[in-house]
Amino acid sequence: MPPDALWAAVALAGLACLGIKLAGHVLPEHWLARPRVARVAALVTVALLAALVAVQTATDGGRLVVDARLPALAVAAVALVLRAPFVVVVVLAAVTAAGLRLLGMP
Repeated sequence: MPPDALWAAVALAGLACLGIKLAGHVLPEHWLARPRVARVAALVTVALLAALVAVQTATDGGRLVVDARLPALAVAAVALVLRAPFVVVVVLAAVTAAGLRLLGMP
């Protein structure tokens, strides 16, 4: 992708985000207070974060890869299920990835 097109896409995405944010302030408050809207908003946030984690963990340059990040994510997921503090989750995942890379896993 040429740099000009990339910057145009970034600027367009930024304007779209700003428009969505402004639309949230314009909408009547009782529309956003509906339980269905609140539930969908919460699920969209979780879905976007999960997609971001999946893409960052299992891809490299547009290719699917299995490397030390995937087991580190699994360790982090287990730590989260066990309700470990966030710092502990991050440290466990980092130590797992570092250890596997030290053992030769890409």
